[in-house]
Amino acid sequence: MEDKRILYVSSEVVPYLAENEVSLMSYDVPKMINDQGGQIRIFMPRYGNINERRHQLHEVIRLSGMNLVVNDMDMPLIIKVASIPKERIQVYFIDNDEYFKRKATFSDEDGTLYPDNDERAIFFAKGVVETVKKLNWVPDIIHVHGWMASMLPVYMKHYYKDEALFADTKIVTSVYSQSFDDTLDKDMLKKVLFDQVPEAAVSMLETPDFENVMKAAIAHSDASIIASPNVSDSLKAYVEASGKPFLPYVDKDNFASAYTNFYKNQVL
Repeated sequence: MEDKRILYVSSEVVPYLAENEVSLMSYDVPKMINDQGGQIRIFMPRYGNINERRHQLHEVIRLSGMNLVVNDMDMPLIIKVASIPKERIQVYFIDNDEYFKRKATFSDEDGTLYPDNDERAIFFAKGVVETVKKLNWVPDIIHVHGWMASMLPVYMKHYYKDEALFADTKIVTSVYSQSFDDTLDKDMLKKVLFDQVPEAAVSMLETPDFENVMKAAIAHSDASIIASPNVSDSLKAYVEASGKPFLPYVDKDNFASAYTNFYKNQVL
């Protein structure tokens, strides 16, 4: 994978958030490619429970300052950056006070999902793409981890479909076990349609539960990876029925060669 450019877009990444299957793989996979001589960048949201001082986040003024429109509202985009100690890996943080300045990631102290999680996902997707455009850094692969990143494939295939920068970029989505039980905002579909995404392409978002949000990501990706042993049978079946390349679950001790071969032989 030497000199291949891979952009990792994730809901969660260690060491910035607690360890779970998404945050660990969102660190382990980029580190593996970095060790192989690949060029990598990682993007994640800058949740309010990330300790900026401890992790030495700082704002990138030249990248910040634009506004993104979400559901007809102008929302300022702030970009912060940090380096994972000892790994020489840069992590970019998509930030906005309205969406991310809270004490938790996805739900309040009672465990109730934030009502604007759908808008946060849309803002995150647009923020990643707009920042990569400003960096003028063309990824060979964009690898998506976690449901908060699930709108990126949708927006890449529709909202940004005419961007020449990404003409040859392939999108891979990793599918993990179910991470929330409720649904996102019932008007999520309308908010996505506001951005001229065809309704037929995202009709599953009429009921924006975890499975349907992930189905939208899978449907708009070029390939998928079953990244957890606990992915539901219905999501596995959806991946298999997509007709696109997919990698069945591989345990953590053996994922390195499997992911590398999948990138080389099935995606690139």
